[in-house]
Amino acid sequence: MRLRTPRPLVVDALIAVAMTVVAVLLGQESRPQGWPELDARAYALVALAHLPVALRGRSPLIVFAVVEAAAVAFVTLGYWPVVCTFGAMLALYTVASVRPARTALACAGCMAAVWVYAGVVSHSPSMASVFGQAVLYCSVLVWFGHLARRTAELTRRLRAEQAERARRAVAEERGRIARELHDVVAHHMSVISVQAGLARFVFESDPGKARGALGTIADTSGEALEELRRMLQVLREEDPEAPQRAPMPTLARLGELVDRVRAGGLPVDLTVEGTARPLPPGVELCAYRVVQEALTNALKHAGPAHARVELRYGAHELTVRVVDDGEGADPARVPASSGHGLIGMRERAKLYGGTISVGPRSEGGYEVRLTLPTTAAERDRGGTPEAER
Repeated sequence: MRLRTPRPLVVDALIAVAMTVVAVLLGQESRPQGWPELDARAYALVALAHLPVALRGRSPLIVFAVVEAAAVAFVTLGYWPVVCTFGAMLALYTVASVRPARTALACAGCMAAVWVYAGVVSHSPSMASVFGQAVLYCSVLVWFGHLARRTAELTRRLRAEQAERARRAVAEERGRIARELHDVVAHHMSVISVQAGLARFVFESDPGKARGALGTIADTSGEALEELRRMLQVLREEDPEAPQRAPMPTLARLGELVDRVRAGGLPVDLTVEGTARPLPPGVELCAYRVVQEALTNALKHAGPAHARVELRYGAHELTVRVVDDGEGADPARVPASSGHGLIGMRERAKLYGGTISVGPRSEGGYEVRLTLPTTAAERDRGGTPEAER
């Protein structure tokens, strides 16, 4: 069971009542100390000098003025000055903790003046001691109030910075999810669209090929739905009893991707140079998504073409190259300023410290070349995405 934090007004009210009780009990020692005994008028001033402290959080300056006025009246009537000091001290501390230093120093001067006035009225034998006490107490209260005010400001600033960091993290996560959704939807829907067109075209002339196209559509849509479910799962509250989702795509599944694209009508060759080895998950996902986006663009824009995917495992880097020889890959059809896919490829490369170049080849077709560092030291150096599409 969680305990509720008392409201500030309730806490201040309890403090005010406690100080009033202490002042009343102290006032009963007035006669032994050589001061007049407190009467009804004195008790009323004692209450007026302490109870308003309950409202110090709402109107600190007004509270300070009221308690100081009550203290001046109490001292002027010849009562023991010590009885009415607690409320004024707390009021001064409050002013110093919530108001600028100039205001706090002005209030401290007023309190010190009242303190000295009490010494003069009571004919204190040592005015130097009274003055020293006034300066010391007022200085300490103002200093501690200033520290409290500075701490509160730092706390507010820290909370604001934490909120800003959280906002940026949410924005980055939304961008990542948007890129993932684009990759899934763009690739799979492109394959489905091509296969649906093929099935409709050969539905009567070649039923076998039409059935094969429909099978490809079923498999591709199923995989797309599974990836969408997995990504949308991160937007929901985690459920420990929820079934485990399939892992994120890696380079080990690149063959499945190539097979889907081939089924969509684009011949693709896959070659691997060097010794394949497990890489950091983020690096593998980045490489997979870039290949997926490049093949999707070739499927949509290259027309009758042949594509080639090359993976080269180096000692400290992974190089991915996707090329096609299609004549339909016209830069004017896919301008550099449009398309979330190209932006996503560049952002992914930048995120993992890699470089990427995208553009037409002199001999025709398009080329996407991605280089990703595979070690932490190389990734820390970062990279800048290069060419434009």
